[in-house]
Amino acid sequence: MELLALPALNDNYVWLLHDGRQALAVDPGDSAPVLRALAAPAAPANGRLTLAGILLTHHHADHTGGAAALHAATGAPVFGPAQVLLPSPTPAPLTVVQGGDAVPLLGLQWQVLAVPGHTATHVAYFCERVEANGVSAPLLFCGDALFSGGCGRVFEGTPAQMLASLDALAALPDDTRVCCGHEYTLANLHFARAVEPDNAQLAHWQARCQALREAGRPTLPSTIGQEKAINPFLRCRVPQVASAARRAPVPAPAVSGAGSASGEAADAVAVFAALREWKNRFS
Repeated sequence: MELLALPALNDNYVWLLHDGRQALAVDPGDSAPVLRALAAPAAPANGRLTLAGILLTHHHADHTGGAAALHAATGAPVFGPAQVLLPSPTPAPLTVVQGGDAVPLLGLQWQVLAVPGHTATHVAYFCERVEANGVSAPLLFCGDALFSGGCGRVFEGTPAQMLASLDALAALPDDTRVCCGHEYTLANLHFARAVEPDNAQLAHWQARCQALREAGRPTLPSTIGQEKAINPFLRCRVPQVASAARRAPVPAPAVSGAGSASGEAADAVAVFAALREWKNRFS
């Protein structure tokens, strides 16, 4: 199979996975890049890939805006969480999914993971093994829950929910390829270096990603193992990260949503909330 990151809008990626005949598209904020890819010369002998399905991670328009047009052009079914509204004049029928569901596409089973925080019903799609681009590894489409070096803003959930979602993603196998919804990597790594200036793996990843962008190439996908080594939002329990969060040059946010958490769990939520507020104001 081939995995493609199709640039869309300002800094989005629409992910396209195909086997030379059929394809799935993830978070098409714009239909045009997908339609071009379906008709590209790399397609089979008839010159066109068949779109077998459309996966949506959350309801924001930059992730859903092209889904109705793609459905109208191809008839591909659309899967996504509650809250997704596909606009007129050609709304597409939506199969609503939630954590614990599975979506069969391209001969693969895509597990639906609930990852609330960025939005209330945000989901991710995970497959245990995909042969793509010469690599056999698990594959994750995570929308705006997790980025390389960062995570999504907490718009509808709580810090505790978002940290729990990130913890769930961090528990996936280290070789899981992480396909995020935006090319935010360099800005995220600039912040991560402020949090952990002595993290050698982070410095190496930043240099590699800078070279990729200068060559006009995506920094993605990353891997879960890579993110656990360099992403401050997956490292809230690392002493150096926790210490940096407590010294953050922004007012400490009031933390809600921790529920009955106490001790280390409550501390991790407080660290996450401080990091997120620091990143929100970082420049």
